[in-house]
Amino acid sequence: MEEECITCECIFCKIARGEIPSKKVYEDENYLAFHDIDPQAPVHIIIIPKKHIESLNEVSEDEKGMLGDLIILAKRLAKDLGLEKGYRIVINTGPEGGQAVLHLHLHLLGGREMGWPPG
Repeated sequence: MEEECITCECIFCKIARGEIPSKKVYEDENYLAFHDIDPQAPVHIIIIPKKHIESLNEVSEDEKGMLGDLIILAKRLAKDLGLEKGYRIVINTGPEGGQAVLHLHLHLLGGREMGWPPG
């Protein structure tokens, strides 16, 4: 994967660069996971690639392995965070899909029954 964006002004890129503080759960050279500042469940983690990709719609065929990495990381974090009874992974895409930050990210939610519809 390419290095993180060093000039992007997106809030998640700034978090990845350490310019904005976050409560990190996981970090490596390609990915970062941190607690959401407005949690919608007892456990609400944001998982991002450090490379700036605006949304799921912008993921290329060459980057499909990154999506697998994000899902496997979410699974591992869910286990580490004690979500053995279940959890939800959400990828909002575009304004009508509820995407508030234009940087591809997963929401890992758990710690309570995640009924349907979401909310």
